[in-house]
Amino acid sequence: MSLVNLLGKKNKKILFTTPSHGQKNGIYYPLSEMYKIDISETDSQNPQEELARAQLWARAIYQTYSTTFLTNGSTSGIIAAVMSCTGVGDKVLIASNAHPCHFNAVKLAGARALTYNLETDEEWGVPTETKPEMINDYLKRYDIRTVIITSPTYEGIISDIEEIKSICEKNDAYLIVDEAHGALYPFSDKLPLSAVNIADFTVQSLHKTAGGLNPTALLHCNCEIDVKPALDMFMTTSPSYPLLASIEENIGYLNSTQGRKEIDKLINRLDKIRMMPNTNCQFFGDDPTKLLIKVDGLSGYELSQILYEDFDIEDERTNEKSTLLLCGIGTDNKKLDKLQKVLKRL
Repeated sequence: MSLVNLLGKKNKKILFTTPSHGQKNGIYYPLSEMYKIDISETDSQNPQEELARAQLWARAIYQTYSTTFLTNGSTSGIIAAVMSCTGVGDKVLIASNAHPCHFNAVKLAGARALTYNLETDEEWGVPTETKPEMINDYLKRYDIRTVIITSPTYEGIISDIEEIKSICEKNDAYLIVDEAHGALYPFSDKLPLSAVNIADFTVQSLHKTAGGLNPTALLHCNCEIDVKPALDMFMTTSPSYPLLASIEENIGYLNSTQGRKEIDKLINRLDKIRMMPNTNCQFFGDDPTKLLIKVDGLSGYELSQILYEDFDIEDERTNEKSTLLLCGIGTDNKKLDKLQKVLKRL
């Protein structure tokens, strides 16, 4: 039995347990169906066993040492990874513009952060990739225990994970990859190479591009380290089993024939937008699911304002030079048809 099937099974026991809503329609009507499947670890419905099975099933799909379901975003995965492989006083190498959770993880582990600066692409106003030679230089000069890199970046810039991993191995350092925006990568050859089977730890956010609910995510481990003790230190003992079941269903869809076809259809459609003739638009980045756009004669902020106020299109992120439109498994043709018409008008 899967987590999804367990939650759909009617419990015949009379429960005097948590959650106290008693699986009734609940207080907040729009979530009435969620209340019905919100359970805890009772004798009659022990979801921990099914969760363990679901994670073993996911491990087989991703071909990892372990894959752990997260309901507190990639942040919890980064913290658990750092705390699992880093000790008090160890040095951890991090980009200076990294997500705050990278720095918080180092603090919680009692380690020390060394930071490096990424170059900025002045034409697009976004940070470039983490260069292997820079990582090699730091590892040669300092006794560094762990390296954390972000690939893809928010704007879809990819680093050479294989080369960086090779450098880390030669210097006896762990590699953690924040692949929060790359959860689709293992399921299409049209997408960049995933770090899941390369780095020691890889964290992915299902809710960013892969169609998951906020804040579902995954922590993949490729070394013989048990991440559970670290997770147990700061994760709740009363997790949301509906969210955990949604992770199981999400992975199953991405790995299905239909899911893989949908990913490739999205990529093909976005490629057509990039190749539109006779427009003032330019596109940039390594990730085909992200549209980083510049329009001749407009700053990124001006483009963002025009899209929002004139065409009811809200972007994900913008800077002085460019605007980022994030697409994912839920980006349908209706959205893309409108975007294409708008970009032609611009």
